[in-house]
Amino acid sequence: MSLPPDQPFTRAQVHAAAARSPGPDGTTWDVLTDHQEWMHGPLDLPTDPAAWYQLAAAGGWQAVVADTTHPIAHDIVTARTNRVPGRTAAWCSLPFAVPVLCALTTGPGVAALQTAVKAASAEGLPLQRMVVVLTSPGEGRMPPAVKAAATMLQSQVSAVVMVPFDPHIRSHGLAEAHRLGRRTSETGAALVAAVLASAHRSWGDPLPPAPVPVDLSATPVLAPARPAQPAPEGVLTP
Repeated sequence: MSLPPDQPFTRAQVHAAAARSPGPDGTTWDVLTDHQEWMHGPLDLPTDPAAWYQLAAAGGWQAVVADTTHPIAHDIVTARTNRVPGRTAAWCSLPFAVPVLCALTTGPGVAALQTAVKAASAEGLPLQRMVVVLTSPGEGRMPPAVKAAATMLQSQVSAVVMVPFDPHIRSHGLAEAHRLGRRTSETGAALVAAVLASAHRSWGDPLPPAPVPVDLSATPVLAPARPAQPAPEGVLTP
């Protein structure tokens, strides 16, 4: 089942569209995915981060991970040059959003990360709330330049998490999450703890309730030309 792109949808439709993925310790993850092979072209998806927040709120999930390939530094520079609102700033402004910046533990990967951090700092984005994740692409020791960069970043962002190389992910992705290596599972738990700690420092512990889209079934809608038609029960809309 898919979500209708041009009309309101219910929470039941959101849950029906999500694939169920087994997680560690017997947990289950709801995953919204296109189920296409990697060689297929990208889908035409909304670019406004608020659309994804609304989808998360419609699903009623307490925590949502949005996996993107968003080019942060390029977006910040382009937005400033063209004097338009930046998408990075929009992601950061969502309720209780903790940005996670990912980079490879290589010279070029760390250089790109440092450029993104500098651009975010110049734009006044919440570096103190961000979590940096450095992922090792293979076995072996971390280059000295990466260690130095990680040490410098620790004083600028909320946390820096190092993800070890896991051959299972390289071969199978997260299709069999229960087969992840012990160090990978421990690092995943550390990353979740770092994100949650950042949120608690920013907004308090426990977190206050987040705003949700208005339910039209409980809100009268006025139309000047004709009487308003009530929306179907449970439909969520901006």
